[in-house]
Amino acid sequence: MIEIGTQVDLAHPSDRVWHALTDPGLLARWFTDVDVVAGASGRLLLHTVGMPGFDATVDAQVTELRAPELLVLRCVEVDRRTLLTCTVTPITEGCRLALRESLEDGDWPDEDRGRRQDSYEQALTGRLPAILDWLAFQEVDLRGGDADATAVLPVVTGDGGRAAGRRRLALVAALAGVLLVAGLLTWTMLPAEPEPAAGPVPAASPTATADPAAATSRAPRGTAARPTATPSASSASPSRTPTAAPSRGTPAPTPSAVPPLTARYTNVSTRLLRYTGAVAVDNPAGVAQDWTVVVTLAPGSTLADVSGAEWRQDRETVTFTGPPLPAGRSRTFEFEVRDAAPRTKAPESCTVDGNPCDGL
Repeated sequence: MIEIGTQVDLAHPSDRVWHALTDPGLLARWFTDVDVVAGASGRLLLHTVGMPGFDATVDAQVTELRAPELLVLRCVEVDRRTLLTCTVTPITEGCRLALRESLEDGDWPDEDRGRRQDSYEQALTGRLPAILDWLAFQEVDLRGGDADATAVLPVVTGDGGRAAGRRRLALVAALAGVLLVAGLLTWTMLPAEPEPAAGPVPAASPTATADPAAATSRAPRGTAARPTATPSASSASPSRTPTAAPSRGTPAPTPSAVPPLTARYTNVSTRLLRYTGAVAVDNPAGVAQDWTVVVTLAPGSTLADVSGAEWRQDRETVTFTGPPLPAGRSRTFEFEVRDAAPRTKAPESCTVDGNPCDGL
């Protein structure tokens, strides 16, 4: 029996992998677009036209389904019929996804079979892990050592909740009493406030008259009147009212800018009229960041295959995206370009969030 097969170990629980394997919307993100045929139980159309190793759209019928561990499809493609088996097996650090396709009827040239296996391997080892990481991020996965464990906030209900509330109130009351007693003791031990010392005789009002007679008539009995001269502006006594000092509070820190993403292009392989390139995106910041890589191909070039990223092409411009990149992490995706001129070995340009990629 002629067959192809591949497998991959994934650091994700079986339920999440099964979700990505059986949800048409998620399957389109890492493998190909899928239509569920209305009125036909378990019948699917896999739009694999143009994918390496596939000749046409695959008409698939689900023959066995056992969630979350086994999915079997009978696939008809032009004059070829195959049986595609997907098995999900739990392992210590997640689960193992194994894929096997065997030929039941028709012809399967060696070249087509090899390219078909390459398509499966690139999808399972490149695009599928990226989608699973994205799913984990969406689910706010707080797994610890157990692959299926998630953090659960403790909730106290019933009498236990009321008892806990009473204990908290008693503790708050006790702390308040301690603080009150400490404050009273501190206040009683403070030294008495000193009596204010007699200040100097205030300076004469600037409007006082210089006439000795007038000063004498207003002087107290038994004291000699002292003539008071009108002080000049330069000799006036300075004001004793203190001036408010400027605030010495610590200025609010200026928020630092988030370091931008960086990317580096590498030429993986070069063949006649086609080449394979890879872009590694790095996030040096302390927070997760979305990323967009834009690659400009030479005129007349088209994209043949992509692994590790989502993409769309508009003439020679190809835009790659993916799930948010965690802090301090990197992500690498590869793409194959065909119909390139014989001397073309790399794209004309590459940017990440508008900044040029290294390596070009």
